[in-house]
Amino acid sequence: MDTDFWLSLKTNFSNFITVAGIRLIYAAGTIIIGLFIIRIIKAFVRRVGSRSNADPSLFSFAYSLVKFASYSLLIFVVGIVLGIQASAFLTLLGAIGLAVGLSLQGSLSNFAGGILILLFKPFKIGDDVSIENATGVVDKIDILYTRIRTVDGRMITIPNGKVSNTSVENFSTFSDRQVKITLHLPFSQNIEELRQILVDTIKQHPKVLKNKPIQVWLDTMHEQSMKILVSCWCQNPNYWQVYFEQTENIKETLLKHNIQFVTLKNA
Repeated sequence: MDTDFWLSLKTNFSNFITVAGIRLIYAAGTIIIGLFIIRIIKAFVRRVGSRSNADPSLFSFAYSLVKFASYSLLIFVVGIVLGIQASAFLTLLGAIGLAVGLSLQGSLSNFAGGILILLFKPFKIGDDVSIENATGVVDKIDILYTRIRTVDGRMITIPNGKVSNTSVENFSTFSDRQVKITLHLPFSQNIEELRQILVDTIKQHPKVLKNKPIQVWLDTMHEQSMKILVSCWCQNPNYWQVYFEQTENIKETLLKHNIQFVTLKNA
């Protein structure tokens, strides 16, 4: 009897190894073919997105979603090939999904935030924005994160859940943008003379819009100084060039007219 038992055990084990080996070979083949198909799908989606007039933000989000769905389907198919019944596999995935969902509630809120961004469009890829103290150009909108490229070459990643629940300052919404420059000058300076000097200087810049007002206003008065606000308008893409060049021009003009800046005590 002992001999029959060990012989039966050996036979069953041999059959198991044979079946398991065949399934592992099929699973490996499925993974290779699946990865190849996913690669083709991603290339196709990228090609369609590049040739169509689809919103880049929507395309970026959809592309991330397609990748996630493709890999999830591949895992499901591999499970079936390995012999896991579809109903059992779906139950297992449901249990795993529930556990992961409870542990990754932040990720689910980020996914929902990504949907809200696409629906309400507070910004899109390429917009110049300020979010969560991060200022720069929107580089990518994934299913979970928004990435901002700063002017100094940094990439800042912000969860979509946080983006959808905070204020977003979009500088690219309108074609024109106001340039504001703050000056601290002696209290004794004549306002009208100062206004004329500054207006004449600002309007000489070729990229300042002529159909928009150039304004010079007294904002705050102190005992020995006054805060002056200077503003003009330019097209959105020219903002930083106009801002820095006008700041230099104003500085040179004030020195030319012997108007000194005031050093603030708390500066």
